[in-house]
Amino acid sequence: MELADLSAVDAVAMFRSGAVSPVEMLDAVLSRVERGEPVLRATYSLDAEGARATAKAAEQRWRRQEPVGALDGVPVTVKENVATKGTPVPLGTAATELVPAEADAPAAARLREEGAVIFAKTTMPDFGMLSSGLSSFHATARNPWDTSKGPGGSSAGAGAAAAAGYGPLHVGTDIGGSIRLPAGWCALVGLKPTFGRVPVDPPYPGRVVGPMTRTAKDAALLMSVLSKPDSRDHLSLPPQELDWRCPPVYPRGLRIGLQLDAGVGLPVHPEIAAAVTAAARAFEAAGAAVEPIGPIIGSEMLSGLNDFWRMRFWSDFERMPVERRARVLPFIREWVESGSGLSGLEVYRGYGQMDAMAVAAERALKPFDYVLSPVSPVPAFDAESASPDNNPLAPFEHIGFTVPYNMSGQPAASVNCGFTGDGLPIGLQIAGHRFNDVGVLGLVRTYERIRPAQPSWPSF
Repeated sequence: MELADLSAVDAVAMFRSGAVSPVEMLDAVLSRVERGEPVLRATYSLDAEGARATAKAAEQRWRRQEPVGALDGVPVTVKENVATKGTPVPLGTAATELVPAEADAPAAARLREEGAVIFAKTTMPDFGMLSSGLSSFHATARNPWDTSKGPGGSSAGAGAAAAAGYGPLHVGTDIGGSIRLPAGWCALVGLKPTFGRVPVDPPYPGRVVGPMTRTAKDAALLMSVLSKPDSRDHLSLPPQELDWRCPPVYPRGLRIGLQLDAGVGLPVHPEIAAAVTAAARAFEAAGAAVEPIGPIIGSEMLSGLNDFWRMRFWSDFERMPVERRARVLPFIREWVESGSGLSGLEVYRGYGQMDAMAVAAERALKPFDYVLSPVSPVPAFDAESASPDNNPLAPFEHIGFTVPYNMSGQPAASVNCGFTGDGLPIGLQIAGHRFNDVGVLGLVRTYERIRPAQPSWPSF
């Protein structure tokens, strides 16, 4: 195994034993990035010189056996919209004025405190409102499994970076599926934590920060850092000691729901339905009781959310100078402008559908310990497309399985459960009750043990 492919858990153990140094690992990661970036275009503001200085300091601490924290010396990327001091935050769009951030956002601050080596930001689409890597500011990100396809979004660069082995730990954000969708399309573990588990600045309904990694244990290790408190998020949960060692959750005796129909949007691809069903059967064989469940949300909920989000963005968009508006990706511009004529009553009713989704998701999960579903109804799509059906007037037809848990605040993770005949990854979503982030990751870890053998990661 190349050093760039080390898990974070193994890297820390090898730093401790002296078998590998943080500098050696970072050099291997930067070499991997140099080979992959001409095609994948996953990174923004890569800082090799600054990262090497950070890695050298960590190397000295490990020689003294005095690590500063749980991630001392481990290479990490952070999504572009998670502020890092001194780096502009373009939000994926050429319409943003490039002003250096005054301070680290909570996630970046916690990573630095624990000694992590933040060597690059990762790319995203305009305003994070696409499930693709298409951007008016960044080059188009591509999927390492098939570079004609996109990695998904909006944590697009993070998905591509993790699958290509740009180090073990990657931080994404998710407001409708933006961690789980690229994780599913790139064969990763991606966790949308319980709302408030990871402090966010500024906080916003449904929006979370979470890990994108190759393994459940690495996701849990990253969560042990990201979930530490920060007073800037008034909506965050009280600090809580959780077992982030990621103990497996054994299926025997569990009651698990199986959802294969989102109730809205695109139909589920037959190969995806088959793979998710096979995963459910594996849990059943291990002792769980698996029961089918119907759709959680309906078209009125999704269209209401679309109305609210369009007006939310129009409120910022209409204040932009005309020349800046013209720089926004045409797909996003058409989507935002299509909501400019909504009435106050329509927007209020749309906002109410967020709560309706939350209630529906809570009720659907109540009889079960966990619910399984596809992450996406369709496989990864063309890199140059903004969404699977490329329709700015119906842009959310693929998030019916993921978005309910953003509105309810319940934790949900993606884990690979197979591949299409064309070799594209298929994501299995595992959702749990609010606050049970450890259980969701534990069941992901169990599935990693009982699923069929995985192919090698793409080579760069």
